[in-house]
Amino acid sequence: MANNLGVSIDRSSPVPLYHQVVQGIEAAINSGILEPGSRLDNEIDLAAQLSLSRPTMRKAMDELVRSGLLVRKRGVGTQVVSSQVRRPLELSSLYDDLTNNGKKPTTDVLGFSHIEADERTLATLALPAGSTVYHFTRLRKVAGKPLALMENWVRDDIVPMDQDLLAAEGLYAILRSGGVNFRLANQRIGAMIATDYQAGLLETLPASALVTMERTAVDDTGRRVETGHHVYRADSYSFEMTLVQR
Repeated sequence: MANNLGVSIDRSSPVPLYHQVVQGIEAAINSGILEPGSRLDNEIDLAAQLSLSRPTMRKAMDELVRSGLLVRKRGVGTQVVSSQVRRPLELSSLYDDLTNNGKKPTTDVLGFSHIEADERTLATLALPAGSTVYHFTRLRKVAGKPLALMENWVRDDIVPMDQDLLAAEGLYAILRSGGVNFRLANQRIGAMIATDYQAGLLETLPASALVTMERTAVDDTGRRVETGHHVYRADSYSFEMTLVQR
């Protein structure tokens, strides 16, 4: 399996052996050599094929599982993850996720305003009374099919924004252009049934299932940059997490 994937080990390289395995298998997944659902040989066999120790191979496989590229299933073994849109472990936006998965998202800006923040937004973004923010709602599509309805509130002292800019670029890319270095986010994932308004925009049936996500992102200075509430078609999007027992 390993040789067929083109994974090679350079023992003279300063790159750790386990990371060379990670890079090789990741390249095989990204190139399509390993398709979603593909099953890998067990760690003992893979280690033997690459002349590596089992602990080294185990470390590489653990890293790939943590990154969301592989999943271990009891009675099945280790497989390439089958997902609709994979959310990487690092803090990212929906636009980033879609682009990184080879998709070409488009955005309809349904509403845009520059307003005085209400009490809830002031508290969430830790802004002083009287502060103004950008408030906008966007419909994100892939291949012309609606995927997500997103409402955001963003502090306005980072980079100027307008409707045309939001239609052309992802929100996080715009904020990064203003010097934001995202550090962490408080995020809550849930579910709801679609209202008539949401169903019409997302081209689904009223009362159909939607995945919800609320997030407030913080940069490396501790500044709360943006907050938002997003809803996704449950038949087109999912969040994937790897849980580790400490």
